[in-house]
Amino acid sequence: MLRRLTPVLLTLVVVVLGITALSARPEDGATRPNADYVVLVGAAGLRWDDVDPENTPTLWRMAEQGAIGSLSVRSAHRPTCPVDGWLTLGAGNFAAWPGTRPSGGCPATAVTVERPDGIGANLPDQASAVVHNQEQLSWGATPGALAESVRCSVAVGPGAAVAAARPFGRVDRYAPTLPEDPAELLGSCVLSIVDVGTVDDEDPAVRAAQARQADARLARVLAARPPRSLVLVAGVSDTDSPARLHVAVADGPGWEGGWLTSPSTARSGYLQLIDLAPTVLAVLDKPMPERVFLGRPAVTVDDRPDDLRAAIEAPADADREAAAQRRVAGWFFTLLAAAQLALAVAVLPLLRRARRLAGPHGPEPVSPRIVAVVELMLIAAALAVPAALLADAVPWWRGDHAGLWYASVTALLIVGGTAAVRFTPGHERTLGPLGAVAGLATLVVGVDVLTGSRLQLNGVVGYSALEGGRYAGLGTVGLGVFIAGALLCGGWLAQRFRKGWRPIVMVTVGGLAVVIVGSPYLGADSIGAIALTAGVSVAAAICSGGWLTVSRLAWATMAALAVTVGFALVDLGRPADERGSLGRFLAAVGDGTGGLTVHRSSSSNIQTLVNSPLTVLALAGAALVWLALLQPWGGLMRLFGIYPAIRAAMAGTGVAVGLGGLLGGSALDVAGAAAALVVPMAALAALRVLDHSTDRTVPDSGRPGGETGAVPPGGPDSSSRGGAAGDGAGGGRPAADGPAGDGAAADGAGDPGEAGEPVGPDGQDSAGTEAPDRPRPAGTARGALVPAQPTPATSEIPAG
Repeated sequence: MLRRLTPVLLTLVVVVLGITALSARPEDGATRPNADYVVLVGAAGLRWDDVDPENTPTLWRMAEQGAIGSLSVRSAHRPTCPVDGWLTLGAGNFAAWPGTRPSGGCPATAVTVERPDGIGANLPDQASAVVHNQEQLSWGATPGALAESVRCSVAVGPGAAVAAARPFGRVDRYAPTLPEDPAELLGSCVLSIVDVGTVDDEDPAVRAAQARQADARLARVLAARPPRSLVLVAGVSDTDSPARLHVAVADGPGWEGGWLTSPSTARSGYLQLIDLAPTVLAVLDKPMPERVFLGRPAVTVDDRPDDLRAAIEAPADADREAAAQRRVAGWFFTLLAAAQLALAVAVLPLLRRARRLAGPHGPEPVSPRIVAVVELMLIAAALAVPAALLADAVPWWRGDHAGLWYASVTALLIVGGTAAVRFTPGHERTLGPLGAVAGLATLVVGVDVLTGSRLQLNGVVGYSALEGGRYAGLGTVGLGVFIAGALLCGGWLAQRFRKGWRPIVMVTVGGLAVVIVGSPYLGADSIGAIALTAGVSVAAAICSGGWLTVSRLAWATMAALAVTVGFALVDLGRPADERGSLGRFLAAVGDGTGGLTVHRSSSSNIQTLVNSPLTVLALAGAALVWLALLQPWGGLMRLFGIYPAIRAAMAGTGVAVGLGGLLGGSALDVAGAAAALVVPMAALAALRVLDHSTDRTVPDSGRPGGETGAVPPGGPDSSSRGGAAGDGAGGGRPAADGPAGDGAAADGAGDPGEAGEPVGPDGQDSAGTEAPDRPRPAGTARGALVPAQPTPATSEIPAG
């Protein structure tokens, strides 16, 4: 009875862990103070390296007494040109001005502002901008939504007119330039938007003069600000490619000191341009428009340094790191893909010649030294992405030759990690390197997530604040590496336990990984947690042997669906501004706008599939596995037959990374990151299994805890009598799938070496009764046979 209930109980455990991880939310203890007036001052192109006490004294003093942050100015156009930034500001959503513009630049865009009555103004092109964003773009933005949410608004300057125009083009009150005494104008409406100019010149002296002029206008605004007002200063756009991070300062009652942040970023010191419109309405205590704003109201957190110069250095340094990351990331992933392709080509002849054949005929074995070198190269390749992530702990971007510094640090870390794996106890065992590499990768990514994902933010293998997609938690590459590492660790550990305990071990390790990925405190990736839940369920179902039957696949699917439905119900019960991505999507489906989200996700999948170097890694890894490792001479099927928990871990990884990429809009990026870790380790383990394919098992005590285990009852030959002579799919005949679905035909006594496990390739017991994972005795040559086989050996030479 207990065996029949095992899959149900394990599924329930995974579901409970998944829903617990996803439903818990950090307490929002921040308060949003109210104000009677809001003055929003925008300067296109203004960055933190433009701010200093001598050239911009007004902004410096304002930053000293107010809250500051780094502003990501992402819009629906790349780069965000000034007119796009102002339009996005007024829409509270990613918007873009209509018209054809060359990619990569921001040519001057004239906006027609008509003044029919001398009080307000009219933008005749606003209606076409609304139609363009509603019908041509996938964000569903409504330009003018901010102005439409207040009774009256003021605009000073043409950029401000774009932000303050209502959807039909009317600006309530308008002044083309800032008056000498703007007190009356700023006090005439609860919302005033002021354009103080553009800071866009490449010449440092000219740029400093532009920033100084903007600061002088800001001084006039602060001198005339209404009582009980909040003044927001924002560098509302880029002025050229590439994108940069910009200035954000809030000064007013309740905004003294601290970092600006937003629930849309979940990262102290970061907010988005689309957050400014919801912030204005929240401060003015106005209701948010339905289905319009994607941003969230900004709040302050109190961990800012007391010294303003040190505080400003942090966002300025983040801007430099993000800019350097963009330059370095492209060539890093290109080199990684090229290196793994070259290594795959080098491994192929070794796989064909790795298997030792009995008799006088056969190919000459490869030199042990060459094999050892290739093994080290495979370990180094698998550790490349974790080392690249760890390299961001060193401020390489501050040097004159940032790319060279990054390459040097990453190479040193790869060498150090490879040496650590090489000299780890148990390295000579078949699964020794796999377990060590998986553990290191999981440790690097896991510790980074547990400490705030600081290495992934603006990291080369992380995510960039300039892209505006993610600011906290696990990124695409980190998710792929963590899924692969955690499941391989689970499989490696499960293989060391008796068969009956393996599903429990896999669920324990996988459940912890689900919590780390899905918790809003940690990985904050609900889609990744759902995908990982499915992968853990698949791995737990087949880790004790047997096949992925329909019933086992059904249990895995039910677990993922249960987590999805459970979290969706919890998330939908939250207030709208506290929902996660899944809750927002389901709410959008309910109100008829879910199609936009599906369209964006599908478009993102297609663009990523075509443009990402990780696609090459994923496809190349799949080709190596399918065309080489899974062939009769490739060794992977033999590995799977001997170590069913490793087969389960790799199958679960494939399911999880496939779902995670598809549902997350990242196509094969998650799979590519996982393949960079899994494929080299699969090739190395296959080489070792083939190298020992003619070894015989040395009887031991049958104690659990090792990778091999005791000889099956009846002697060393008993499990091989009647077995397949060649490498068959799945490692021989499948075990009978019992009612409990645990994959064993019968429970043997002891593991690994239970008589009930499936028979592996070449007649080897699939529980691991061959000797490759045992340390070689001193002085024994690689591939030495122990002892001579009692049955006639074939002299057939495989093709090639």
